[in-house]
Formats: sequence, C-alpha cells, structure tokens
Amino acid sequence: MRLDRFLSNLPRFNRQQVRLLLAERRIHVDGLPVADSHHDVREFSRVECDGQTLQAGKPARYFMLHKPPGCVSATLDAQHPTVLDLLDEPDKGDLHIAGRLDFNTTGLLLITNDGQWSRRLTQPRTKLPKVYYVETEQEIGPDYAATFSAGLYFAFEDLTTQPADLQVLSPKSARLSIIEGRYHQVKRMFGHFDNKVTRLHRERMGPLVLDEQLAPGQYRPLTDAEIQQI
Repeated sequence: MRLDRFLSNLPRFNRQQVRLLLAERRIHVDGLPVADSHHDVREFSRVECDGQTLQAGKPARYFMLHKPPGCVSATLDAQHPTVLDLLDEPDKGDLHIAGRLDFNTTGLLLITNDGQWSRRLTQPRTKLPKVYYVETEQEIGPDYAATFSAGLYFAFEDLTTQPADLQVLSPKSARLSIIEGRYHQVKRMFGHFDNKVTRLHRERMGPLVLDEQLAPGQYRPLTDAEIQQI
C-alpha cells in the first residue's frame, strides 16, 4: 500500500495532515525518514510518526525445503502429511508455499509469509525458470526438444505453453526448464508423446538452487543474499 494511503486510513490523520507529515519528514519507515507519498508500506514495515509506532510490522520469513515424496504441498490436509508438518517453526499458519509440487514430486520448495516475494518468484511474466530433473518410462525422442520449445496446446485451459528448454541427459532422463507452473505441466508435456514421467525432481527456481546439504524432509532459512535475488 502507498504510504499516503496507509496514513490516511488511520483515524488520527486527514489528507492534509498526511501531506504535512511527509513534507516535514516526520514519518519513518523501517527507521528511515520518508517524504515520498508513493513509498510502499508492507505488512513487514515498521512505521513511526515522531517516534510513536503506527505499525510494528512483523518479521518476514523465508525457508528452503527439500520436499520428500508422499507429502502434500498444502498448509492443511485431512488425509496426508503436509510440507508445513516438516517445519519446526512458530506461527506456521502465517506461511504459504511459493510454487507447489505434486504429491510424489520431490525437490526445491520455498515457503514464506511474504506474498509479494512469492508472486515475483512464481508469476510467468517474471520469466524465472523452474528447472526439473525428469525420468521417463520410455525413451525421449529427438523431436521432444523442438516441440517443447515451440509450446504445447493445452485444451483444458485453452492456451499454449510458453517455450521450454529440454536437455536430454540419457535415453530416459532429461532436465527441463519452464517459466510457468500449469497443473501437472511437466507430466502433461511428456504425456503429449504418451511417455509417462516416473520421477520428477525440482532443482531450481529462478536463481535459487536446492541446497545439496538438505536431505529429503529437511529445511533451512534462506540467506539474506538468496532473499535479495528475487
């Protein structure tokens, strides 16, 4: 929310007072004086006026998890364990998953309470690649790469997928990079050739690579450097 709108929504200030407070640099956001009315105020921002707290803010949290198979990418599920069950953290109900994985798909999962950060990571328009290691039931033919690069038509959504990059590693394994996250997208892409995916493992999302030190089911906080990359 814009800073001037945030302040105007408070019952103690009218618009004229807000303009004056900003002009006199009496409003501090995260410890710094701010005069720009368009300054972005988030739920994590600490906002003060003349030293008095208007919004305390709350800490933003970011975690990298190595998702094991047999685990649901959800915050709650009545039948199966969820990825949040793997976290030993307080206030887990504030967290959400940035880019879900299917029940038996493994690999990199990012969990946060920062909605803007997760949207930048997952929205197709940001064109951040999601990289998967894929194993298939049948051999991967020479025409797969060109077909994936051109895009596949998905009738259910009435759309054509964005260009994807396929690197064949062996007759039945490959590395696939996509910039979308359509429902069962990777499996449906290989299904176009009637080739069943037998293993699917996400290695990377944008610049963030799964930490090789994390065993399946383990997690760690992201570093400041990793957070700033998104």
